[in-house]
Amino acid sequence: MVEIDKIDRKILHILQRDGRIANLKLAEEVTLSPTAVLARVQRLTRDGYILGYEARLNPLLLGAGMLVFVEVLLDRTTPHVFEEFNSAVQTRAEIMECHMVAGGFDYLIKTRQADMEAYRKFAGDVLWQLPGVRETRTYAVMEEVKNSTHLHVLG
Repeated sequence: MVEIDKIDRKILHILQRDGRIANLKLAEEVTLSPTAVLARVQRLTRDGYILGYEARLNPLLLGAGMLVFVEVLLDRTTPHVFEEFNSAVQTRAEIMECHMVAGGFDYLIKTRQADMEAYRKFAGDVLWQLPGVRETRTYAVMEEVKNSTHLHVLG
């Protein structure tokens, strides 16, 4: 892993806040020349610190206002079952995140749905049909207190 310095960290912090910032403005904020900043951003991208850029969409306006977390317990915990489950999850656009976890269940899934009726349909048609699923526990979010994808990079 390539070490990054304080200026690189500041660039990452600024880009997290505004991925569409002009290179000239970014250069001003970190007090470097535009050429030097561009070279740093290209290096940070090449080295894997910057994975890409995307727009954050408003789920309420797009009919996906209900956030749901689901604990998934598999019937067996063998490499084959994990591989099948992992592959199946990759094909489902409704599943925003899926994490294998340690503890009382095997996976934690994050999904967004229009409402409880849509979630029930998703659970029956998709979730419970995933390979190896024995049991699920659903947690519908009542209020999003904090929602961020930003990593703490300054320090």
